[in-house]
Amino acid sequence: MEGPGQEAYEERMRRSLDPEGYEDPGIKGSHLSLGEMSTPSVTDVDLEAAGSRRPVSRRDTHEGYVELHELVMDSTKELCWMEAGHWLKLEEDFKEAGHWGQPHLSFLTYRSLLEIRRALAKGTVLLDVAATSLPAIAHVLIDQMIYEGQLKPQDQEDILRTLLLQHKHPNEAESVGTLPPAQLQRSGTGRAETEQPLLREQQPLEMRRLAGAEQSPSGATKPQLPAKVPEDAEATLVLVGCAAFLEQPTLAFVRLKAAVTLDAVLDVPLPVRFLFVVLGPDTPNVSYHEIGRAVATMMSERVFRRDAYLAEGRQDLLRGVEDFLEASIVLPPTETPNEQLLRSLVPLQHELLRRRYQPPEKAPSEGFLKDLGLEEPAPEDDDPLRRTGRPFGGLVRDIRRRYPKYLSDIKDALSPQCLAAVIFIYFAALSPAVTFGGLLSEKTKGMMGVSELLISTCVQCVLFSILSAQPLLVVGFSGPLLVFEEAFYSFCSDNGMEYIVGRVWIGFWLILLVLVVVACEGSVLVRYLSRYTQEIFSFLISLIFIYETFSKLVTIFKDHPLKRHYDVKATVEPKVPEPNTALLSLVLMAGTFFLAFFLRKFKNSAFLPGKARRLIGDFGVPISIFIMALIDFFITDTYTQKLNVPKGLEVTNSSARGWFINPMGKDNTFPIWMMFASVVPALLVFILIFLETQITTLIVSKPERKLVKGSGFHLDLLLIVAMGGLAALFGMPWLSATTVRTITHANALTVMTKTSAPGEKSQILEVKEQRISGFLVAVLIGVSILMEPILKYIPLAVLFGIFLYMGVTSLFGIQLFDRILLLLMPPKYHPDEPYVTRVKTWRMHLFTFIQIIVLALLWVVKSTPASLALPFVLILTVPLRRFLLPKIFRDIELKCLDADDAVVTFEEAEGTDVYNEVQMPS
Repeated sequence: MEGPGQEAYEERMRRSLDPEGYEDPGIKGSHLSLGEMSTPSVTDVDLEAAGSRRPVSRRDTHEGYVELHELVMDSTKELCWMEAGHWLKLEEDFKEAGHWGQPHLSFLTYRSLLEIRRALAKGTVLLDVAATSLPAIAHVLIDQMIYEGQLKPQDQEDILRTLLLQHKHPNEAESVGTLPPAQLQRSGTGRAETEQPLLREQQPLEMRRLAGAEQSPSGATKPQLPAKVPEDAEATLVLVGCAAFLEQPTLAFVRLKAAVTLDAVLDVPLPVRFLFVVLGPDTPNVSYHEIGRAVATMMSERVFRRDAYLAEGRQDLLRGVEDFLEASIVLPPTETPNEQLLRSLVPLQHELLRRRYQPPEKAPSEGFLKDLGLEEPAPEDDDPLRRTGRPFGGLVRDIRRRYPKYLSDIKDALSPQCLAAVIFIYFAALSPAVTFGGLLSEKTKGMMGVSELLISTCVQCVLFSILSAQPLLVVGFSGPLLVFEEAFYSFCSDNGMEYIVGRVWIGFWLILLVLVVVACEGSVLVRYLSRYTQEIFSFLISLIFIYETFSKLVTIFKDHPLKRHYDVKATVEPKVPEPNTALLSLVLMAGTFFLAFFLRKFKNSAFLPGKARRLIGDFGVPISIFIMALIDFFITDTYTQKLNVPKGLEVTNSSARGWFINPMGKDNTFPIWMMFASVVPALLVFILIFLETQITTLIVSKPERKLVKGSGFHLDLLLIVAMGGLAALFGMPWLSATTVRTITHANALTVMTKTSAPGEKSQILEVKEQRISGFLVAVLIGVSILMEPILKYIPLAVLFGIFLYMGVTSLFGIQLFDRILLLLMPPKYHPDEPYVTRVKTWRMHLFTFIQIIVLALLWVVKSTPASLALPFVLILTVPLRRFLLPKIFRDIELKCLDADDAVVTFEEAEGTDVYNEVQMPS
């Protein structure tokens, strides 16, 4: 709903919000606006009515809790007020089944809002009443209503008696749905008509919501509100009912000078600041229930509630109602063929809310924007990717920004949450270390394996946690580095060079390259790495993962083919086929994959309590490895290849190498020309580490995560690359920042607020930015080298299943993968995403085809002897995106197709996953 038509639509809607017949010519627009705010508080803001006719004292605003009570007849045939619903930002109503429903958005009728505006224009408004009890409030209110002609003097006693009736709250036996509505009669007329229905057979609107009524667990007869209500909240009481002797609907609004606790009225022990009373005759076109719901919804909305706190008179309240109407959306009475069509209202609602919270004539104060999550970007001087123009200027700035907070990095770790994070991240880091270690041993014929990877991870993570600028990064081995190691090993084998020595010279060049890049502040180039390049790389690595898994499985079937007769030996021999080995390997691989995938989906399901569900899902990979390894352990008659793990601190292949690698070569002298030519593969390794580390830092440093200590792109890159270069001298793998493990680490250390309303989304309170959790995880991984008696029982087929799992799950959250699927879908089934709705379908497919062509080119390069050049070809996609694609696509199309719109995920709810935030493989 964008473009020229949208503005015309919104203008027509605004004109329709104040139709003729509801306009009061005596009411002038209020001068209150959101821009006239003062110091903010945590929940709302304190404001002054600037420009008012008389000075006003500063008033605090508070979170609001609202209860709606309706006039009914209880089981003893006595009149009483029965709670029909309550609001804590969202609405909760009591179901006829005898329990409270789930919190939901309020859906209001347009007529009820117009009735409120018309009644408020002529009703009674009392501000800053000094009464301290309900009888005192009722006396003051009735006297004022009689004075204004809203009530007749002879009705004073009846209305007073009604306002002081007992207040009840629903249970399984009595509720608004089971008790008959009451109609108040003048004294002496009897009760012949006290049971006339308020709604005239009309079901309440919230019972007919489009999404259907939510059901809460049986037996939950009372809402768990006290724990959800903020301590400083103030309540609004809304009373609605029928009074047959009144000639027209009457609305009264009372604001107390100080909030007062009314005994036996509310269901929660909160002081009452506002009182709404809506009484009127039983008329066919007026639903007092819906009017009460509309009033309660308005008072639960922060801006109108602020207007009610600051109102100096009737005009200010009416202006608040008008502003509320201008930010509301009216659905015409037409059939909705598909509920998905209603999603198109979301952008319009966001725009209306933006205008309501941030009027264009004057921007709100910084604190209020912060409360709304709309804070301004950080000052330019604090931008870690801004050039200083001095050699190593970025590195010096990173150190000056981060190291002064070193002491707090230790103190902030004194939290049980950090200990829990250590246990979780240990398993999250150990599983891929063992997996990649086993696969690395396969790719390099034992030149590097589990031992080298575990020790390298331990040492580098310890140093990184002590010296880094962003200790939340989790350093580890990843898929792209595994692909490079395989390619470089093949290159060295084909050319008769020692692979492990070649890595040493690559390490030397890595150190030189990173010094040059950091001196020139090259990390700022990460700005030019768009989603276009990230997704092509991620998709390629995912395909390699999936392809390699089945390639290994095919190799097992070739070595151990299915046949009728086997020549079984007493001991397993390398070239002799073993019975059932191929089938059991297939079962172990598929079982590991499906079990890990199921546990990942289970984490986001609706089964079990949230904490238990997330615990099982977070440990899905180690659980899958353990279960499938246990199955293989009990199948003793069938051979499967196991993980090769040396004892203690031995290298994987002690006959071929030691812990120190001679740069000049062991068996043969390393070619001098290759010592210098190693700069080319070093450049390719540097590109891989640069891409993964910097993009991971960008993701974890998003403003939505509210990290306060800052990041250091230059310092972290220098540490990771330099440590990797030195690690090559000891025959250990180089590492990079890992995206999924880093996001998981940050989420585990994030402290969320307790929701103040049922169903409300939690917000970030703080993040435990400290160094101890990463340090302890590194130490535990190092100790794991002593787990050889356990690790040697893990079949390689199980690791292949984890490899397949990482490849498949990496596809989720990649827009390129989603758009490839759209090639197979009719347009009517396309999702309501900007890259679909704002870009013509054929042009979207053209963009997808260009990415597929680049992906195919990269696959060809990977499959040829020139596979070492893969990172270099990948980096060429950056100028392709910046200079060629703008000549084919318009700017708005590229913004939709190449936008970084990944949603930050803090806590996993149904349908959400941290993998959806990741655009780089890990």
